[in-house]
Amino acid sequence: MRRTQLYLDEDLWAALHIRSQESGLSISELMRQALRDRYFGDAAKRQAAMKAFVGIRKDRSDIGDSETYIRRLRKGTRLKRVME
Repeated sequence: MRRTQLYLDEDLWAALHIRSQESGLSISELMRQALRDRYFGDAAKRQAAMKAFVGIRKDRSDIGDSETYIRRLRKGTRLKRVME
């Protein structure tokens, strides 16, 4: 664990202090929980989202074969245009 220092507005500090007293958790722990929720989210929700995303394009008929698409891009002038 690493130590860091934050500057908080008075109203935010007061809210955290009250919440800390109510929950019995330190302000540091409340901050860690809030940061985990904000930046990591719920692991089960992330896993469900990833499972829902896998194969999302497999039934699309308008895309065509990906290998053919890539080969067509490589033969075209797109790479030259991007490199200019």
